Amino acid sequence: MPHGDITHIDIPVSNTEQAIAFYHRLFGWEIAEIPGFEGYPMWRAPNQVSGGGLAPRGEGFTQPRSYVEVDSIEETLAKVAELGGTVVMDKQPISETSWWAIFTDADGNTIGLYEGVTDAG
Repeated sequence: MPHGDITHIDIPVSNTEQAIAFYHRLFGWEIAEIPGFEGYPMWRAPNQVSGGGLAPRGEGFTQPRSYVEVDSIEETLAKVAELGGTVVMDKQPISETSWWAIFTDADGNTIGLYEGVTDAG
């Protein structure tokens, strides 16, 4: 995906099994845990492009969060600060070839960043 594309959406859930059944029946999403990502079932839309995960709801994660693919998380976080946003979580590894980070914009919207390639099976 090119720099700037939305690549993933996490949905916070309190009851994973209930959420899996709900979103599968509502939208037809295929939802499954993937080896290496246990406890984090991932969904894929029927278009086979859109997708995301069902993540545990918790403090600071109560609304869906979109992730935008970027060429460089470090450069993007530097721009976030220049433009009046706030870094919530610095670059963290997902795998050996992929990373993520979180920031808020000047209006307090929380957005995730993604860099790299993740083999999710």
